[in-house]
Amino acid sequence: MSGPLVVLVGPMGVGKSTVGELLAARLGTTHRDTDADIVAGAGKPIAEIFYDEGEDHFRALERRAVAAAVAGHPGVLSLGGGAVLDGATRELLAGRPVVYLSMDVDEAVRRVGLNTARPLLAVNPRRQWRELMDARRHLYEEVARTVVATDEHTPEEVAQAIIDALELPEGAAAPGVESTGMTQQGPTRIQVAGSAGSDPYEVLVGHRLLGELPQLIGDRARRVAVLHPEALAETGEAVRQDLADQGYEAIAIQLPNAEEAKTAEVAAYCWKALGQTGFTRTDVVVGIGGGATTDVAGFVAATWLRGVRWIAVPTTVLGMVDAAVGGKTGINTAEGKNLVGAFHPPAGVLCDLAALESLPVHDYVSGLAEVIKCGFIADPVILDLVEADPEAARTVAGPHTAELIERSIRVKAEVVSTDLKESGLREILNYGHTLGHAIEKNERYKWRHGAAVSIGMVFAAELGRLAGRLDDATADRHRTVLESVGLPLVYRGDQWPKLLENMKVDKKSRGDLLRFIVLDGIGKPTVLEGPDPAVLLAAYGEVSA
Repeated sequence: MSGPLVVLVGPMGVGKSTVGELLAARLGTTHRDTDADIVAGAGKPIAEIFYDEGEDHFRALERRAVAAAVAGHPGVLSLGGGAVLDGATRELLAGRPVVYLSMDVDEAVRRVGLNTARPLLAVNPRRQWRELMDARRHLYEEVARTVVATDEHTPEEVAQAIIDALELPEGAAAPGVESTGMTQQGPTRIQVAGSAGSDPYEVLVGHRLLGELPQLIGDRARRVAVLHPEALAETGEAVRQDLADQGYEAIAIQLPNAEEAKTAEVAAYCWKALGQTGFTRTDVVVGIGGGATTDVAGFVAATWLRGVRWIAVPTTVLGMVDAAVGGKTGINTAEGKNLVGAFHPPAGVLCDLAALESLPVHDYVSGLAEVIKCGFIADPVILDLVEADPEAARTVAGPHTAELIERSIRVKAEVVSTDLKESGLREILNYGHTLGHAIEKNERYKWRHGAAVSIGMVFAAELGRLAGRLDDATADRHRTVLESVGLPLVYRGDQWPKLLENMKVDKKSRGDLLRFIVLDGIGKPTVLEGPDPAVLLAAYGEVSA
């Protein structure tokens, strides 16, 4: 019987994709994930398919995806958690080398803790997990040739157990499939050097990274405060409970969502909670959420007892590639964004890519503005990857997601390792941000950061062109690459006087002298000081609606 060499089934969060990739590497073949096929075909995350079209529509898409994969993929195949609910799918799997990856409820909640927006685990994870498994366990066992428990085992150990159970020959590719040459991989570790008296730290990019938290927190800490936005209330509680189970005095502090969290009042609320808990200098703050949450968590950590350790767990593209890396922390005031803050690098950053699976598409695309920014100021390969397949770049299921995020983090890590406190080189990271921040303030922080920065980059490109610094082709490339992923290019023309006033209080200004980051070419950022007001107005005319 032709078909997959191995088919992995099991509940959500069990690690089918991670184990599948490792297993394919060991067997010298390729891995395919039917959930990724569905996302690629629909052009949006699974959670959005559930919410927009309903579960019946999703199951129909899943049925077709599984049938196509079983018929056409000769390597390792991972199925979605609910695929076995369909009788036709179970018939397709009859007699095939199916492995059921199992885990208990506590392990399940720990593993999906960063992704509580999964459509079938949204309210009470433990109770709903048990209900799901009561309905599905017998179906997994019905289709499986063997069962492999994953509790307290690494993905590498699980892959080895599958090889042993099915007596698979390592390194032998499936018929018609060339060896991939892949090797086993854990999370990518990106070093950020210490500077100005700060310690070096690592940014980890991968899947299932919460297990790294206790090591980062360390043995000296007794208390841990988990700061999270309202939207991730269950995630915050799951992490708090996990840390409490490991012996820490853990509390969860809920913040408002997005930019509403970045106020002095919210910071004071956090200080009060730390004081009432008896937080000392050896205790640790953990910030889980988007860029606004990690900004606040870092600021609270920087100001409590003049500085305690903190760990960032960003759950958005923007948080991963920008806000959580580099140690810039802060809150907003009526006068502007991030005008109150401190440079306080984290002890570590955990970028769990699984968290992006439930991110709304507009938030995901917003984060791409910072990714594309890194391409223009330092790494043109980023631009090439986005331009090669803009639609794929818009989704976490795209083939280059991990590489785009890792490359962007490396750009920022290299810059902040050299210039922690924005005394020189670090200013280049503000490309597009001078006008972008002014737009955000003008919109009372209701706009997504990436949307504002996108317009800011087009403005900066036009400013560079008008100043004789940037060639036409590169300036025009800003528009094409940003527009290709769905980012805005224009803003209201009648707002220029307000925006100009907002820019005068930007952090990069020196006295009354406006400063802008512009490009002399791709990867060649520089500072433009005090441009002629007429040139500024002309550049804004190019982004005016």
